[in-house]
Amino acid sequence: MEPSPLTQVLRPESFQPKIVHLYETLFREDDDGYDVPDGFWEEFFLHRPDGAGLKRVLGALGPDDMLQSQARSQQLFCGAIQRIKQATAPADENALDTLTVFLEGALGKKYTNPSSDILSVLAGLHDADHVLSDFVATLDHVMRTGRNLALRLTAVRTALCITAAAFHTGIPSYFTHRDLFPSLMKYIQDCDEDTQAVPAFFLLGLLVNYNKFEFQNPYRLRLDDFVNEGIIQKMLLCFGSSCGTMRDAYVAIQNDMPEGWTLGSTLNYIGLGVLAPGSRPTTPAPAPDETKSLFAALPGPEVGILLSTYDFVNANKLFCFNLVSMPSQAKGEAAPLASFLSLTSYLFQHAHRSYRSSLYTYLSLFVLQILVEDQILVKRLCGDDGKIGVRLCRQRQPFLPIVKGDRVASSVIIDIMIDGINHNLRRRLDVDFYILCLGVLLRLLSYLSRAKTRMTYHWSELWRTLLSLVRFLATYVNDVRPLPRSLEMVDHLVNLLAFALSNGENFLPDPASYDDLFYKLVETGDILAKFRDAFGLPQQSSIGTLINVSSHYHALLEGPEKGKMRSNNLSPREVSNVIKQGYDTLSIETTEGLGRWEKYREADFKTFVKKIARAAVDDAKVLVDEK
Repeated sequence: MEPSPLTQVLRPESFQPKIVHLYETLFREDDDGYDVPDGFWEEFFLHRPDGAGLKRVLGALGPDDMLQSQARSQQLFCGAIQRIKQATAPADENALDTLTVFLEGALGKKYTNPSSDILSVLAGLHDADHVLSDFVATLDHVMRTGRNLALRLTAVRTALCITAAAFHTGIPSYFTHRDLFPSLMKYIQDCDEDTQAVPAFFLLGLLVNYNKFEFQNPYRLRLDDFVNEGIIQKMLLCFGSSCGTMRDAYVAIQNDMPEGWTLGSTLNYIGLGVLAPGSRPTTPAPAPDETKSLFAALPGPEVGILLSTYDFVNANKLFCFNLVSMPSQAKGEAAPLASFLSLTSYLFQHAHRSYRSSLYTYLSLFVLQILVEDQILVKRLCGDDGKIGVRLCRQRQPFLPIVKGDRVASSVIIDIMIDGINHNLRRRLDVDFYILCLGVLLRLLSYLSRAKTRMTYHWSELWRTLLSLVRFLATYVNDVRPLPRSLEMVDHLVNLLAFALSNGENFLPDPASYDDLFYKLVETGDILAKFRDAFGLPQQSSIGTLINVSSHYHALLEGPEKGKMRSNNLSPREVSNVIKQGYDTLSIETTEGLGRWEKYREADFKTFVKKIARAAVDDAKVLVDEK
């Protein structure tokens, strides 16, 4: 620090805004002996807030320090509410911005008694009801009738901040006592850009999930009755846009767009890419270790709006119908459903990267299961009217065949399930994830069979994936069998295969696709018997059906020497002929109800939903902090 050449007064090493000095004055250690002078608050809220400075000042205070400074924090909180109610620029906007940072810093500390200590810091226990109710009412008023959208957005962010920061206390109950739903919907309706609606949509998800299993949440009831299709479509556009942005973050780390053989790609392949027309430098790919850490940090915090979408899907049929039927809004843009499915495919391939990522993967599965269970919605998903173009993740092998152009949504969903099964195999298997994937597949095949809808699809990939899962489970039975619900997963797997065998003629597009299923089952050979014995499955169950079919064709394909397959010496046409001939003597005895399934009940997944809500709360804090 050196003196000024004019005044000879020591100059600070760095410039400090006046508002930061006011923060330090307000929360200095000798708080008890300091009286706030007249006009302090007038000056305080006229200055533009310095978020970094206020965070630094609050960060230096421990929980006990905050409680000792509660007189100052209460004055700050109540003074900010008063300025917001006066609706005078710029004091009201500065007060909202200040509150957002202050609430994040003050409420994020580890208090001994979080609910009562936070009330003491904000308003004092005696005045808490009056002050907090007034605060929520003030935010509600600004969200609905603020003088401009920017101010209303700031109020939404402040509400999101306190809801997330105090989610595990009684503070959010003040938001359930006063219904913010109409104001949030009005704000979303008035938004000019999709990104402006994200905080409001996110906030709605947190409010719906606040103690949702402990009492009748009023926001959950609001979702049931909401029929404003215009606002629903605005929310879906916001959701679709956010899904596209989060998907692009994965692509930015590893571009997985399949390329055709062009002059440029050929020259690049032989090391002469600089000669390609229009060649330009590309961003170098990160190192493998860096790639892992970058993927582990994804998806971004805005993924929390997936929770709001799930709650709407679970409660509101009109929302579901618009999700599956809304077209893209402009050429080159993806429809909301296409964006959601695209993001889901990336979540599936990277679900193992972090516990947080796996939780949101479950949430995507819940949404898909609810959609395919509804007979009206699944008809749309399986029909030509619902064709969409979806960019699916190709960042990990094995790759599925590339399908150009639009196709029915159900075929995209099956692709995603196949990728989920293939890319999450490990000894400590995520059994619940596999049960959900197999359940979605069963629901789709069950509908296709009942509706006798013959769907064009690379079915051989599905049979290969399911039978590869059988081999994996038979190989690592000692690791998988002790896991909770492992036998339930095994039952789902064999029942799905048996259902395809007995009903494939109803949904497979041609005899060759049906033949392929039988032949792949024969190829599995002795693995099926090993699988049955490893998991103790009764021969009278679906596994018996699979083994009987395999044995039947195995006998037809045997050479002169018993037990030795001659299929290696047969042409594909000859193998096909043997398969067809075998139909005449084949009797498939299946158990009843293979195509039945239990409807999704949120209560069955209460533990998962609560964990997802906690992850969304943490993401809301990050989202607010990123401003």
